[in-house]
Amino acid sequence: MTIEEAQKAVDEWIRTVGKGYFSPLTNMAMLTEEAGELARIISRTYGEQVAKPGDLRHTLAEELADVLWVVICLANQTGTDLTSALKAGLEKRLTRDRDRFKSRSNS
Repeated sequence: MTIEEAQKAVDEWIRTVGKGYFSPLTNMAMLTEEAGELARIISRTYGEQVAKPGDLRHTLAEELADVLWVVICLANQTGTDLTSALKAGLEKRLTRDRDRFKSRSNS
């Protein structure tokens, strides 16, 4: 699935099943919540924290997908083409940061 296809699929679901977008402010709050759930999994899987019962009931992939869903919702409702935005962001890094990490080892 391309980013464009994902944006269209999310929009179709929101308009037919979800009955409309939440406000951008609500979606920003939801993105923060989803990022926190992602952080919980990362810190307990790759960090020093020890998981307690229920901490890992969702997978890393599920939480990443939840974050992506809300990002796509925000993009859709603000008229942002994520394909173009990602290409621009990549180009910026390819030019601006071309030599930035040369002394850093690939670990």
